[in-house]
Amino acid sequence: MHQHELRRQQAHADAAAKAAASIGGRVRTAQAAPIRTATLVAVLAAGLATAVFLGDGMGPGLLLAALPAMVAAYVSARAAGRTARPWTVLWALGCVALLAVPALRDSAWPSTLAVLAAVLLAALALHGSRRWPGVLLSPLGFLSTAVSGVVWAWAGVRARAGGAGRERWLPVAKASVVAVGLLLVFGALFASADAAFADLLGDLAPDVSVGEGPLRILLFLFGAVLALAGARTAAAPHRWDRIEVAPGKARLRVEWGLPLIVLNLLFAGFIAVQVAVLFGGYDKVLESTGLTYAEYARQGFWQLLWATVFVLGVIALALRWAPRGTVGDRRFVRVVLGVLCLLTLVVVASAVRRMDLYVDAYGLTRLRLSVVTVELWLGLVIVLLMAAGVAGGRWLARAVVGSAAVTVLAFGLVSPDGVIAQSNVTRYREEGKIDLAYARDLSADAAPALDRLPEPQRSCALIGIRDELRDGGRGGARWYATSLGEYRAREILRERPVTVSLSECRSLGTPTPAR
Repeated sequence: MHQHELRRQQAHADAAAKAAASIGGRVRTAQAAPIRTATLVAVLAAGLATAVFLGDGMGPGLLLAALPAMVAAYVSARAAGRTARPWTVLWALGCVALLAVPALRDSAWPSTLAVLAAVLLAALALHGSRRWPGVLLSPLGFLSTAVSGVVWAWAGVRARAGGAGRERWLPVAKASVVAVGLLLVFGALFASADAAFADLLGDLAPDVSVGEGPLRILLFLFGAVLALAGARTAAAPHRWDRIEVAPGKARLRVEWGLPLIVLNLLFAGFIAVQVAVLFGGYDKVLESTGLTYAEYARQGFWQLLWATVFVLGVIALALRWAPRGTVGDRRFVRVVLGVLCLLTLVVVASAVRRMDLYVDAYGLTRLRLSVVTVELWLGLVIVLLMAAGVAGGRWLARAVVGSAAVTVLAFGLVSPDGVIAQSNVTRYREEGKIDLAYARDLSADAAPALDRLPEPQRSCALIGIRDELRDGGRGGARWYATSLGEYRAREILRERPVTVSLSECRSLGTPTPAR
């Protein structure tokens, strides 16, 4: 019987050792300390803010809803004894800046990118990841902590439901109920007594109807669970950096270097042709290839964009199997990959130039602006790779993420729809050509630029924005759901309304086909 018990204990110990050796065991941390009361209050505030501010759309309300969740995470981190490191502060500030983009821009696409980038930075700030496994996997940690966070919070609520804990929270709850009742009673009295005060309350208070009840409840739960996930992560983060990725088997110089040297020669030949085209002129190239001006620029850009992406994959695989036995091997790797990076930068410049030619011929659109931004960011990643080859790459993963976040932030701050509208307005002034049908599909961010068009083109371009705002826009004119771009568009249309109908605009601004 005693031997059987020993064998059972040994089996349990072996199982525990295997679990610890597994990826999940290495990543998982110790149990989180009991949840603080301040964290529970912040989570409740996050849920209420989400239900109140996000029911009518994004805008400043998104940042207002996120602030209590940030407070919950901060309180949990401090309770766990964690200190803020420089990178953590940088990620947190970047997250706040990205969440401010929806408050500035009416367009959904830069705002969506900003929110996704903010989630990534929040994951890095809470987990403290530094290496590539942590950078790539940190956002997945929110999936598990969303579940464990609810269990964590429920245990804290049950612990406070009786005994000495009840004596602390019950007076606060009673006082809160009385305060809310006083606000409702006297607020209603003052609103009925003064029309100006009633109008102020109407602008500040959210418009919540009975029919929106289920939506508001779902938003409350969503905001509270997200806040709990962040707080639980801050209290006991996953250690994604413990995941070890073993390097590949080092290859001989000839086996490793020959394919890359051939690739470098191919890149050099392509660049030589580009230089010849630059000095020989595009007319000669178009005559010899039979391509139109647009086909040459458009097709060339997409191929070069994919070439840049593939080069990054080639470099990642090459580093995995690079020879590294001697100092000479490492120097050889740096030289070969450094040359490839330099040649790729020239390819990036060629791709951007081709897109510039295409935009000159047919105007700027969302797709064209987006892909050229991606190409420029890929060029920046190439530069970071070159710097890592010289100074070491321990910082590379965080630098790549930081560059992506800065690119997304800059993309939102410059107002993409505004840039597109301004480019097309300038093209109309110089060439007399504009696609008014495309302009009507732009967001309210484009209104200041489109307002500079002469009539009737101005009204035809703004009529789509007017109709969208007339239907309520994204925020229904509520301050917490109204972006700066929407506010400016409303002011422009209020001062200078649209003067033509859509039927009168159909013969104007016929788009030039992109051949």
